[in-house]
Amino acid sequence: MMVISNLKVLICDDSILVRKQLSNMLTPMGCINIFNASNGQDAINMYIEHTPDLVFMDIIMPVKSGIEALKEITNFNSKAKVVIASSAVTQNYLKLAIKAGAYDFLQKPISEDHIKKIIEKVIKDGE
Repeated sequence: MMVISNLKVLICDDSILVRKQLSNMLTPMGCINIFNASNGQDAINMYIEHTPDLVFMDIIMPVKSGIEALKEITNFNSKAKVVIASSAVTQNYLKLAIKAGAYDFLQKPISEDHIKKIIEKVIKDGE
């Protein structure tokens, strides 16, 4: 059985405030293995190094976009659980993210309830 304290989470966003906000939501839930990346290329490198159970990925970032990083991560591991987060939620981005293999979608501002549901889903899928 997968336990929340064993869950490895990668947060990828070019905003340090968003990364902090997400960490501050995850920590009280029992997530202690949290990695951070500030651009798409860092996210790919961190994913390969740490193979997290869950990735929160912003779409619009420097170096490589969230969609580009998502494609590379799912090429590396087809079972990767990457949640795409964006404030610019357009149907086009949503379609691209789904096509590229996104696990779920988050709209900013991020709600704690949505994060909890995603964590529960990941744990359930991991059992």
